Amino acid sequence: ADNQAIADHVSDTYGSDCHVIAYGGDHALHNFGEAAPPEGLPDHYALALCRIEPENNVHVILEALDGLGMPLVFVGNWNNSDYGRDLKARYIESSNLFLLDPTYDPGALYAIRARASVYLHGHSAGGTNPSLVEMMHFGVPVLAHGCTFNRYSTEDKARYFGSAAELAEQLRNLDPEDASQIGDNMREIAQRKYTWDQIGKAYFELLDRA
Repeated sequence: ADNQAIADHVSDTYGSDCHVIAYGGDHALHNFGEAAPPEGLPDHYALALCRIEPENNVHVILEALDGLGMPLVFVGNWNNSDYGRDLKARYIESSNLFLLDPTYDPGALYAIRARASVYLHGHSAGGTNPSLVEMMHFGVPVLAHGCTFNRYSTEDKARYFGSAAELAEQLRNLDPEDASQIGDNMREIAQRKYTWDQIGKAYFELLDRA
């Protein structure tokens, strides 16, 4: 399993034990040459990056930030579903919301991530999400959906929300000292648990045991 919460579910439901191995995220720090972010973005912003699906709570994040006025850069495949197209049509005119199409170039992704002052993670399913552990290496505060998966991934050291109102309140109350501490915690966890060197060794150790 890629997350302890999944291992717990398998154990409780099927009486089987899972070996937990997550993902590395340190590759996200390799910018592969200096790349500029897309034109027209502010110098600093909240960042969200995911597939535009309901279980990723895209609507929750957009509603919260639209009401706050804080700059938000949201990268995703808006045009691949009615859900995404409807949200894009609803929020595209909001002056503080920057809805970007998918970005796969590593250098461009690095440039977008490196300018984020806070990362918003709305995933409520799927175990350990690669986009989360990648962003944890950047050492910025993480505000994540409060599902068990995310709490395990961040060792309960991020901030958590379950609604647009809760997310907005968390952002309003996030002072610089707390933000810095959360960011430091995220980087420490990422370096301790989510590097590809460690993940590779874990797979080889499991193969040796098998």
